[in-house]
Amino acid sequence: MKNQNLPNRKPTRLPNFDYSTNGLYSVTICTKEKQKILSKIVGGGVPDAPHTVLFPCGKIVDKYINQMNEQYNNINIENYVIMPNHIHLLIFVDNPNGTSRTPSPTNAVIPMFVSTLKRFCNKEIGHNIFQRSFFDHIIRDQADYENVYNYIDSNPSKWESDELYIKD
Repeated sequence: MKNQNLPNRKPTRLPNFDYSTNGLYSVTICTKEKQKILSKIVGGGVPDAPHTVLFPCGKIVDKYINQMNEQYNNINIENYVIMPNHIHLLIFVDNPNGTSRTPSPTNAVIPMFVSTLKRFCNKEIGHNIFQRSFFDHIIRDQADYENVYNYIDSNPSKWESDELYIKD
């Protein structure tokens, strides 16, 4: 029986899409209740461009992003930024066969990668710091890739206009 007090969750994955397919994916992972526990934005002028300074939780996330980039042969993190309350990743999937053996959402590379990253971080931190799901975007072409890559690079300088920005 469905609990009437729980909100309806919208599916965030593209229906019938095999997330193990070779390609590029933009992924955004938010902290639980959008708490600003990963980093802070500092700087503000041309000689001191805005950039992130990682908090302890952000350093743990950074460590596992880099470890996972080395551990997964078929995944390469092209670019990423750890913002105060979310992470942006640009992920390249390069499976030798071009697809998974079982194209189900639970066996797909991207959801498994995100789940593993969250699990490792949460275990070291000692509690869950992330929202349940994540947002993804399938990169369609070179222009889309460049837009996402540049968005990630410039995200710290646009923090106050970011849709995930929460004022102190």
